[in-house]
Amino acid sequence: MTKKDSRMWGGRFNEPTDAFVEAFTASVEFDQRLALVDIQGSLAHAKMLHKIGVLDDAEHESITRGMAQISEEVSNGRFDWSVSLEDVHMNIEARLTELIGEAGKKLHTGRSRNDQVATDIRLYLRAEIGACLTQIRTFQQGLLDLAEREAETIMPGFTHLQVAQPITFGHHMLAWFEMLERDHGRLKDCQQRMNSMPLGAAALAGTSYALDRDYTAELLGFDAPARNSLDAVSDRDFAIEFCATAAICMTHLSRMAEELVLWSTAQFNFIQLPDRYCTGSSIMPQKKNPDVPELVRGKSGRVFGHLMSLLTLMKSQPLAYNKDNQEDKEPLFDVLDTLRGCLRAFADMVPKLSVNREVMYASAKQGYATATDLADYLVNKGLAFRDAHEVVGSVVAYAIDKGKDLSDCKLQELQAFERRIEADVFDVLSLEGSVNARNVIGGTAPKQVKIQIAACRKLITD
Repeated sequence: MTKKDSRMWGGRFNEPTDAFVEAFTASVEFDQRLALVDIQGSLAHAKMLHKIGVLDDAEHESITRGMAQISEEVSNGRFDWSVSLEDVHMNIEARLTELIGEAGKKLHTGRSRNDQVATDIRLYLRAEIGACLTQIRTFQQGLLDLAEREAETIMPGFTHLQVAQPITFGHHMLAWFEMLERDHGRLKDCQQRMNSMPLGAAALAGTSYALDRDYTAELLGFDAPARNSLDAVSDRDFAIEFCATAAICMTHLSRMAEELVLWSTAQFNFIQLPDRYCTGSSIMPQKKNPDVPELVRGKSGRVFGHLMSLLTLMKSQPLAYNKDNQEDKEPLFDVLDTLRGCLRAFADMVPKLSVNREVMYASAKQGYATATDLADYLVNKGLAFRDAHEVVGSVVAYAIDKGKDLSDCKLQELQAFERRIEADVFDVLSLEGSVNARNVIGGTAPKQVKIQIAACRKLITD
């Protein structure tokens, strides 16, 4: 007679699983990181089963006691994980039964691994998003400190990577702050939208046991049980949404990284990154390589790829659960690890960079950054903007030919292009005059930067 499969689900099978298939289909090597939330979900499920009379007092107490021991074993790295038990759920259930006997076999009443894993991932992701939100706030706080320190530091603002107008470094840091604030909002939205509980949906159709799903949801901190059992076990929108949100955040971090890399080159020399966040060259002793921002920039592609992987994973799946969904965890876990690592790196590094103020100032004087100020000056003198634009273009061409900045031109030289130009023009042609003139909400004037810093501090502490 053929030897039967001895696993918990093996009753229907007449032979054991092939050794290769066993290893190929197992997920315990990566889903064991769900162990503590799996225990959390099981304890809530057991408490609910006790409430409705499926478990008696002694059984509930033994499950609680057994899970406490398993939790301690997992936390201390002493839990014996087995590939033959496939996944985190079966490993924990087998260990529980080993510890407490028959009562352990009752725990799975009214649930399936399908709703169990869907609940576990939500519990895990919910907590991890909370950690990401905290890391973003830490980074934002560092940016505000840096912006306050450099609120009056003048630098060139760029479009097309060409000098456009003078701005303040503090203003630039507040732009980064705003990017992160949108990331924070998207993560909060994602965290809220995923907070419905699949547990009790069972395999796909619900269960005939009179489960109190509202009670379980309350115990686990979910807003409510999932309304539809089919959707509850097959939905991975929350994982895709998180990865999409992470991809946007990584886009922002990559853009910041690109500027940090550029600014730290000898050609720009705007900033100095702390030595402990850089590396050297094995052959060129003078090198100081901005490895942290370069690596963050590179890791963005990793996150984008995982997002595409999850979209592709789900695009052709019929309802309800399919084994395909085992492939959701590794990309999701890697996105979490990558995002948290990059946020931590930047939160630690960016506030500690040093700014070469004199170099930034000199660079802002190149490229005729105050040309727009001259055009605005002429408009205020009664010239139509398009005519002012043409006049200033001619003045810039003249200055380029003479090899001088607009602020270095004499009054008579400027008046040769437009008679309305007077001595007060030099108030707007200076870099200080240019940035101070933009004293409007959202503007780069140091006064506005300080107002916005105060508002942002209040935003992230409320």
